[in-house]
Amino acid sequence: MGTFVVVAHYEGLAPTLEARRHGATTVEQGRFCLARCTCGWRGPARRARSLARTDAEGHARGTH
Repeated sequence: MGTFVVVAHYEGLAPTLEARRHGATTVEQGRFCLARCTCGWRGPARRARSLARTDAEGHARGTH
């Protein structure tokens, strides 16, 4: 089993209320990064952190 590292990425901006309510973060697992949420939602594993962040932001906005 891989090592999990939880890192919240907001790129210097304050997180939106929706992002705080959902707790959308990215998690690194080996060579992959994926979005996870405190509500139980999980995005697909991505090699690009930016895509995982986009998944997390989209979920927080309700588009994923």
